[in-house]
Amino acid sequence: MEIVWGDITRLHVDAIVNAANSQLKGGGGVDGAIHRAAGAEQLLEATASLAPCPTGEVVVTPGFNLPAKWIFHAVGPVWSVSRGGVAAEQRADTLLASCYRRSIELAPEYNVRSIAFPAISTGVYRFPPERAARIATETVSHALASSPVEHVIFCCFSVETEQIYRALLR
Repeated sequence: MEIVWGDITRLHVDAIVNAANSQLKGGGGVDGAIHRAAGAEQLLEATASLAPCPTGEVVVTPGFNLPAKWIFHAVGPVWSVSRGGVAAEQRADTLLASCYRRSIELAPEYNVRSIAFPAISTGVYRFPPERAARIATETVSHALASSPVEHVIFCCFSVETEQIYRALLR
């Protein structure tokens, strides 16, 4: 597992993971950047029949204009625990872990040996970054034990996120 700071749309890997919304229509942050770089019109056409995608699940499209051959669209949870307390936190944790696990599970089907993840749900979905990074690294580490994926990149858009991941993987 590797940590990089930068733009996920420029990485030369077999697949990048998109922090998608359930309608798969693009938006802000990573999702918007991926749509713009891949070719928004092509990507919207490819995702039209795949939506809605449930939270915690992943659907796959071609990478179109990206260096990556595939885009794995993972719908992460919105952090809204004020309306559910500990049970809501545990449910959000489970759904976030599912995004990472399902991406690794789907990789063999698309001959993916290298994959890059953003910090899913930590932007407008407000998932606490430290908690999300712990879930991401633990879930991916466990899933790799039974996967042909050889290289995982956690692509951090901010220096703060990069520091969180580096501290976890020391």
